[in-house]
Amino acid sequence: MPQNPWFETVAEAQRRARKRLPSSVYGALVAGSEHGRTIDDNAAAFVDLGFAPHVVGHHAERDLTTTVLGVETAFPVLISPTGVQAVHPEGEVAVARAAANRGVIMGLSSFASKPVEEVVAANPDTFFQLYWSGTRDSMVQRMDRARSAGAKALIATLDWSFSHGRDWGSPQIPDKLDVRTMAKFAPDVLPRPRWLWTYLRSGRLPDLTVPNLRPPGGEAPTFFGAYGEWMQTTPPTWEDVAWLRKEWGGPFLLKGVTRVDDAKRAVDAGVTAISVSNHGGNNLDTTPATVRVLPSVVDAVGDDIEVLLDGGVRRGSDVAKALALGARAVLVGRAYLWGLAANGQAGVENVLDILRGGLDSAVLGLGRSSVHELSPDDLVIPPGFALTLGGTSVPAPVAG
Repeated sequence: MPQNPWFETVAEAQRRARKRLPSSVYGALVAGSEHGRTIDDNAAAFVDLGFAPHVVGHHAERDLTTTVLGVETAFPVLISPTGVQAVHPEGEVAVARAAANRGVIMGLSSFASKPVEEVVAANPDTFFQLYWSGTRDSMVQRMDRARSAGAKALIATLDWSFSHGRDWGSPQIPDKLDVRTMAKFAPDVLPRPRWLWTYLRSGRLPDLTVPNLRPPGGEAPTFFGAYGEWMQTTPPTWEDVAWLRKEWGGPFLLKGVTRVDDAKRAVDAGVTAISVSNHGGNNLDTTPATVRVLPSVVDAVGDDIEVLLDGGVRRGSDVAKALALGARAVLVGRAYLWGLAANGQAGVENVLDILRGGLDSAVLGLGRSSVHELSPDDLVIPPGFALTLGGTSVPAPVAG
């Protein structure tokens, strides 16, 4: 009997993605580092939080809308920029269409498999993500291209220290697809005929390049070529962050903050918003779950800038908990990628519907009429749950 393409939880989308994708591609989606403690805690911490629902006085209509960096969104979930290749032939364009159909903002990675022009055409509410990689001139060129394409904000991702090694093993990812590579990966690909057929039907195989890092008049680098440039670039200073914000000249989100002192330095550097993030557990393992450090960051800078969160969001109830602790919105990554793997654009829409439905149910049960009314009073917070990192001293501000 054919399987119903619809699924009711993100966990089921993950199960289907695992069955459909070659193990190397699925392993890249799971990612994580070292023990995997942070990637597990990101999700588990949401389970540690409880709800304190009301029994009477529920509202027949709930407002889930908000704005992020001045852009309206139907509910406070953004597509997080991800650089994983080879999940689906339509890639980020399918994701962008799904996000547009559900009225949410698309975050596009500079390491994405589709060019920013095509993605913005599919979803005008696109934020472009940039790593501190290459020369300042090359970064300016990438920002100019994204701005010309119509990107409405810049996301700067800085929380990465190139942590390597996973106790469960890292996936093999080729630099390019040639005859020798295809023969090598055949044992991994042939047992996944539906994934292979999806690509063959599209008339192309994954080319494993990153078109958004293509220099003017040049060729798009391979994923690992771009990754190598990133690794060899001198890490940025706070002065560099202020320069990047000034060069972009519009709404600017700094992604990767977990410490109070860093959050305050970000305000001094002139950012519009920050995302409390540990790179989905892919960076330094044993970093605390983002939702544990969210309240301290909100208390420190929430009156000055917008504070978002990413990491571990798998349910609409997780979104409600993050909002109750002060987040403006959340970004999701693995959840929509599993949906994309399971059923293409419709699978991403399915995931977004799951998150919206779960959020709406939580707002209803908590007796609220709007996501903006959610507060810590709606939660059962265990003793010692919240953590404060870097809250004892703050370095001198950076001139912007």
